[in-house]
Amino acid sequence: MEWHKEEFTISDDRHRVDINVVSKLLAETPWGHRRPREVVEKLIPRSLCFSLFRNGSQIGFARVVTDGTVFSWLSDLVIADAYRGMGLGRWMLDCILTHSETAATQFVLQTGSAIGLYEKFGFKKSGKLMTR
Repeated sequence: MEWHKEEFTISDDRHRVDINVVSKLLAETPWGHRRPREVVEKLIPRSLCFSLFRNGSQIGFARVVTDGTVFSWLSDLVIADAYRGMGLGRWMLDCILTHSETAATQFVLQTGSAIGLYEKFGFKKSGKLMTR
């Protein structure tokens, strides 16, 4: 499935994931900075992946681990610094939450820095986690 907005595209096709770009993006985050490329390679086939592209170049990524029925774990939502503050994270999150494989599921995630973003989508803090 693909979504389009101006020069940006979000795709759930895991074959389009650029492992090198995703590894670099995650290396710049507090939660993924110690995650080796080999681990990222193993995550992709086991996740529902969402890649954000600008004119064909990957600039963002998120993934969901789900049973497709009742539960989804949202992880690794990251956008390149140069594209933050443009509403792309909100757009990605909207695509993720309305995707046919996840729309009916309860979502769980863990964040320390983006609580406000997730609260706008109905997530509630529950201990160290946020749920929806």
